[in-house]
Amino acid sequence: MQEVYDFLKKTGIYYLATVEGDQPRVRPFGTVDIFDGKLYIQTGKSKDVSKQIAANPKIEICAFDPAGGKWIRVQAAAVEDPRREAKKHMLDAYPSLRDRYSEDDGNTLVLYLKDAVATFTEFGKDPKIVKF
Repeated sequence: MQEVYDFLKKTGIYYLATVEGDQPRVRPFGTVDIFDGKLYIQTGKSKDVSKQIAANPKIEICAFDPAGGKWIRVQAAAVEDPRREAKKHMLDAYPSLRDRYSEDDGNTLVLYLKDAVATFTEFGKDPKIVKF
């Protein structure tokens, strides 16, 4: 899990895929955090992505490191953690979000990745699989 976190932090931006009905939806994300032994992402409850995850928690994350010629895909179930402590930990890690989010605003949504399978791929090499 730490290796996945480190890769996502290094790339800075990753792309999160969800499903809306039969239509895939992909958008850039930047939040990633480790809290209570789990890997977390963050969004707002008012956003479509939140509604899509509530309807179908299966997600996939993809990020590319052009400097290293490596990329990652992470498939998982995104599970809401309603605890204030989890929200605070995420927002403390990303203080620039505090102008839009608060651990007490009723909108901040933090999700941990459950049953995650990460595939690290590098040109010309066998993929590396990490499960957490």
